[in-house]
Amino acid sequence: MSAPKVTALLEGSPAAAAGFQVGDELVSLNGEQPRDVIEYQQLVDAARLDVVVRRPGADLDRRIRVDKQAGEPLGLEVSAAVFDRVRTCDNHCAFCFIYQLPKGMRKSLYLKDDDYRLSFLYGNFTTLTRFTELDAERVITERLGPLFVSIHATDPAVRAGMLRNPRGATSLRWLKVLLDAGIEVHGQVVVCPGVNDGAVFEDTMLGILDQYAELATLGVVPLGLSRFSNEPDMRPHTADEARAVLSTVADYQELCLSTLGRRLVFASDEYYLMAGEPFPVAGAYEGYPQHENGIGMVRAFGEAFDGDENAAQGVRPGFFAWVDGAPPEGYRSPRADPTPPSRTDAPVTVLTGTFGAEVLGPMLADRADRVRVLAVENRYFGGTIGVAGLLTATDLASMLADQPDDHRYLLPDACLSKGVFLDGGTLADLPRRVEVVPTDGLSLRRALDGADTPAMHDRVPVLS
Repeated sequence: MSAPKVTALLEGSPAAAAGFQVGDELVSLNGEQPRDVIEYQQLVDAARLDVVVRRPGADLDRRIRVDKQAGEPLGLEVSAAVFDRVRTCDNHCAFCFIYQLPKGMRKSLYLKDDDYRLSFLYGNFTTLTRFTELDAERVITERLGPLFVSIHATDPAVRAGMLRNPRGATSLRWLKVLLDAGIEVHGQVVVCPGVNDGAVFEDTMLGILDQYAELATLGVVPLGLSRFSNEPDMRPHTADEARAVLSTVADYQELCLSTLGRRLVFASDEYYLMAGEPFPVAGAYEGYPQHENGIGMVRAFGEAFDGDENAAQGVRPGFFAWVDGAPPEGYRSPRADPTPPSRTDAPVTVLTGTFGAEVLGPMLADRADRVRVLAVENRYFGGTIGVAGLLTATDLASMLADQPDDHRYLLPDACLSKGVFLDGGTLADLPRRVEVVPTDGLSLRRALDGADTPAMHDRVPVLS
């Protein structure tokens, strides 16, 4: 179990006044060792803190006393969200995208977690197969919600088969425990053609209504397949299969509206693109509660582009909306600073994935005299991958090499994490200067109109 390490200090904060330094390890706070940033926050909320600190290069630990107002931010940023070992996933799902990653990417991208704490902290989906009674007690006692749970099927045998884990047949009992205790939970079903679609999907919808109707929402998403998948039974949806999923979702939305007073189940944007069907109106998404799961992004993006500053910019931020010093991680890390335009009178090329191009093309049609949309094929991952958030420097560089020099190139920041692409490349590796724009409709409109984009935030949606 590692101790939280100080990575930044807020000037003028209680921590700075008390003498903390970047690099300090917080061995204990008021005699306790926090397991994660959740416990850390509960401890540092105290008015009086007695912190044992291990400083690099020092022979002995030192003790630092902090007096502040109860609940006042300490003013530290720490190195990780979990200080004991992250609970890794022991499922072996055929549709798991981590198994479909190429070699040579950043080591952290291959971590396959099934940790309820990361579900609470970052919105990661957990299957609950490693969930325990102690975990349930903590979640219920500390009201750790919302949580995000992968369901996939309510039939025990089908679910166990999909997870390739016998505990998959029984672990949804914990979902019932959490819902009965009033914990907010959002569910997800990844639909795999020939596995849990058709009659199995209908059975799952009935099972949700029968056993888990207290779910806040249920997202229905298609599996993503890269060219590195080695699973012969995994294949893309056909257009007819996508339409069948949408039809089932529509039927159960109507049933849920009549019985629960809300739609409960929502299909991802990719289904509408695959099926060639129009997107629902904004009100049908009921506030976009699964926006970051790719549900309602297109509609929210369009609403914001048309001037609605209140259109959804992401899911409810949850814990990290208030925790002091919590580190953003993974694709929720800060993207890259927006870059100012080099010249506002130049023709504009908007770079996006193949899915994004289907949306942005019609949206920007009235600007076609000076704005074009350039769909960047994802050859790095291949397969069915077409979202902007998975674009790499490799594919962008290949596409930009033959493009005109005198254009402005706008790039959504969703494909960057701390200024780095998934393949390890940076903006400096691209053959043309690109302007990084926060991935929301209002920011794109501002960039096209030559206005400065607002300061970016840690969580931005990925345009599918």
